[in-house]
This record gives sequence, C-alpha cells and structure tokens, in this order.
Amino acid sequence: MTIQSQTNKQKSNNAVVLLSGGLDSVTCLYWAKANFDKVTAVSFDYGQRHNSELKSAQNIAKIANVNHRVIGIDLEQLGGSALTDQNIHVPNADKTTDFSHNQNNDSIPVTYVPARNTIFLSYALAVAEVTHANTIVIGVNAVDYSGYPDCRPEYIDAFAKMANLATKAGVTGSHLTIATPLLHLSKADIIKLGVSLGVDYSLTVSCYQADSDGRACGKCDSCYLRQQGFLQAEIDDPTRYQ
Repeated sequence: MTIQSQTNKQKSNNAVVLLSGGLDSVTCLYWAKANFDKVTAVSFDYGQRHNSELKSAQNIAKIANVNHRVIGIDLEQLGGSALTDQNIHVPNADKTTDFSHNQNNDSIPVTYVPARNTIFLSYALAVAEVTHANTIVIGVNAVDYSGYPDCRPEYIDAFAKMANLATKAGVTGSHLTIATPLLHLSKADIIKLGVSLGVDYSLTVSCYQADSDGRACGKCDSCYLRQQGFLQAEIDDPTRYQ
C-alpha cells in the first residue's frame, strides 16, 4: 500500500529517497526529512543525456545534510529512450497533450526510459535493506506523469507487494512501504508543498536536455510542466534557461 501523505514525524523510522535532482524528487527529499528521523538519498548515474541533474542532486543532498549514494548503471547500452540515446531527438512539448490520461502505447513519449523505475526501485530496495529503512520515497505522480507506465499508482502498489515477498526484511516481518507523497498533487501543489518545506527550486534541474551548467531548454515536456506549475502556483519561476 502506498502512502500519499504523512503529517506526523515517524520516530525511530528511516527512509530511502530516490533523488534525481529534479523538482519532484527534491520535494520528496524535504518531505522525507520532515517525516523521518534518518534519510538516505539515492541517485543514479545511468548514462543519461546530461549529468546536470545528477550534479544538482549531489549539491542538494549536501545542503540538506543527508547521506547520499550515487549508483552507476549503464542504461545507455540498452538505448530505447531519448534520455539515454543521443541519436533520438528530445521533442518539444506538445502543449495540447493531456499528460494525466496519456496511457496508450502509441502515445508513450520517447523520453520514457525502459524499466527505469523498476531498476531504480530495485536498487533502492537493496539500500533500504542494508540501512534498515522501512520506507522508500519516490516522486511519482498520477496527475502530470507524462504517460510513463511506471509512474502509475497500480505499478507502485504492485512493486510494494513484490518487495515484501522478495526481501529478507519482508519475510521476517519488517514491512516495507513505498511512499508516494506527490501521487495526487498537481505540479502547482507540489511546488507549494516544497516551498512550505524550504526547498530552493533554483537549485533543481528538471529539463530533459539541460546544458552543462544546468540551464533548461524551456521547450521539452518536463520544462513545460514545470513552467505551468510555477505559473499556476503563482510563484516566480527561478529556473535558469539557456
């Protein structure tokens, strides 16, 4: 079962947070810090198109004063995504797309990385076992999820069930939960939550094709959703653009 929100700090509990360096994951990091005594952030150097987001994750984890692990995985050799294959063009945002109902196979965008969340959650699951964490926090969203099948709530529920069947912790009675605090929030509400928790969004990088300095293109789906979020939240957009 997923946790959608949590207001009271869980004493003597600790969590593992998937931290990409983007807006959603950083909001999750600060949410976890407000709700758990111990937080371990996990990021992945997986052969993505640029490493600006990873640099952002490292910087933010340091500022947030949390233990941070960067795990190397070579997904570039598998290809199949504009985020790992330089020969696949990152398209400009189609501003007519309804991102919350983009579920047929033909409309899944080329920025979807095959099985990425399954791979990342599996590594996070291993980190959770060795750090004795009872919760994995991931910033998936069912409102503006860009059509990625591994961001849907039914996927998260299925992974949580598998995790408790497949691990030493699960079979010995230490139930593991996948927490999804952003699951039903709009991008504007996510930004408002992050601001209330003290997130400095100028440090985050969400763009699919940011440059080496972390400046966003302002044209891709991720940039469009982020821009609309700040606009609807009526909060100044601190994003640095190319």
